[in-house]
Amino acid sequence: MFTRLQLLFTPKPSRASIFFWFTLSLVGAGVIALLSLQQAFSSEYVVQDDARQHVFWLQRLIDREQFPNDLIADYFQSVAPLGYTAVYCSGAALGVEPLLFSKWLPALLGLIAAAYCFGVCLQILPVPVAGFLASLLLSQNLMMSDDLYSATPRAFLYPLFLAFLYYLVRRSLLTCLLAIALQGLFYPQVMLIACGVLLFSLVKWEGKWPRLSSDQQDYWFCGWGLAVAAIVILPFILQGGSEFGPVIGATQARQMPEFWDPGRNSFFSHSPWTFWLFSERSGMLARPERIFLPAPMVFGLFLPWILRSPRFSLTRQTTESVWALQWTVLSSLSLFFAAHLLLFKLHLPNRYTQHSLRIVLAIAAALSLTILLDAWLEWVNRRPTASKKQATWGIVGLLILTLVMYPAIACLKTSYPIVRALGNPFPGYIRGIAPETYRFLAQQPKDTLIASTLLEANNLPTFARRSVLIGREFAIPYHLGYYRQFRERVIDQIQAQYSTDPKQVQQFTEKYGIDFWLVDADTFTPRYLQKSWLQQYQPAASQAANALQQQKIPLLQQARDRCTVLQENHLTLLQASCVVNGG
Repeated sequence: MFTRLQLLFTPKPSRASIFFWFTLSLVGAGVIALLSLQQAFSSEYVVQDDARQHVFWLQRLIDREQFPNDLIADYFQSVAPLGYTAVYCSGAALGVEPLLFSKWLPALLGLIAAAYCFGVCLQILPVPVAGFLASLLLSQNLMMSDDLYSATPRAFLYPLFLAFLYYLVRRSLLTCLLAIALQGLFYPQVMLIACGVLLFSLVKWEGKWPRLSSDQQDYWFCGWGLAVAAIVILPFILQGGSEFGPVIGATQARQMPEFWDPGRNSFFSHSPWTFWLFSERSGMLARPERIFLPAPMVFGLFLPWILRSPRFSLTRQTTESVWALQWTVLSSLSLFFAAHLLLFKLHLPNRYTQHSLRIVLAIAAALSLTILLDAWLEWVNRRPTASKKQATWGIVGLLILTLVMYPAIACLKTSYPIVRALGNPFPGYIRGIAPETYRFLAQQPKDTLIASTLLEANNLPTFARRSVLIGREFAIPYHLGYYRQFRERVIDQIQAQYSTDPKQVQQFTEKYGIDFWLVDADTFTPRYLQKSWLQQYQPAASQAANALQQQKIPLLQQARDRCTVLQENHLTLLQASCVVNGG
């Protein structure tokens, strides 16, 4: 039995064995995709958190009259990569609405990523079990993050970067160049990582010192790859960046509360550990609990030592393609520090490490586990004993429980700490709490504009398909041409929302063309202003809080009873014209 078990780690597999484990890899990714779809379609009004930024405006592909003169929609449309928009255009051409398309798309991307992950691992170590472990670990790891399931541009980086690595190690030039081009059209940051991988591939380590490669093919790949990347990025350079530019600089960002905790885009920190390692945007690892889940991912850290140890026979079967993992790490780290140096010209530094390290760690963990299991079985078969056999079955059982049962256990809705420690599967799915409000607003004219400082305002463009003046989810300060207008809107709304002067409220309503106000009971309390995302907009927020503490009743609060058109749960929708005209 143990001899047959060790045959799974034979480095010269048959086609049938490769097909079996490849199919099993897709089955694992498919099961996880089904679990994600179950959550995505658990209610009529469910959307992934980041999709509320990057998907709502795509409704314009179905109806060009959607979101007319909408600053927020115009901005997110302007920063959307061409390839990303083209994919949703193809869905719209088939009659599939963007929100629905965004729920199905991650399942397809997850399957493609699993397939290429299997292929990359098999090129490094020709043992199909390793490919299966790599694809399953990656699929489960992605289940713990909101990147793939956001259906935003960064969701495409996983299949595209894995495709690049696969064709690179197979030395397939044309398909490798195609992968690089697609990276630039969907997520340019990962294209820069790919370019770094090509540059580092020109350096070979033999002995103690590095030297330039003597393989002419390496130079062909690097030269053509960099040329394709330059061609893809050239139109953006000639265009001069976003129409909502310029990009904010580091000095200016340090002076803004938006970039400090608890700001909307918290980046800087007084703690060096947080800033360089654990910050969501500036840190190398961001959320390490997501990178190192499931637990076997930790074994990826031991791969360098395992490959250098002569006691593991299977290490001799690894190909030189294993250097692709090292090239990826070096490229990612180089761009991470470059992004810090050129803040924010290359966008956020974390975007160059978080995703690529997750891919490398999954493959490295699969290689480590395969080599270690093979060495263990070889030791057991050499002098089999009852205790060794029992220990082997225990290890195999634990591994199966961890890898196969992990998604089901993690998806259990329970308060047990041991289950919570496994992580939150498919984080970031948002369920709307005001279906009647969505349906009512959806029946209003398409140029309807809603003013609200509530977090529920983030859902209105997606679920009601109507514009909002502001919303925390849309407070993105990286392009000053956009954010200056957005910040002005926020301050104007705070002043009008808490004003006792009918003339000031009227001027605000007429300036922006407000049709409805969405408020709740807590909106007119000092505590709401002190705890909400509005705190970063000073001095307007503090002035409004002080006025409330002085028992000054805002005009909107006075008009709640007579101007309410819909009340649902704790939300109240007010007619703006009624507020201004006094009834």
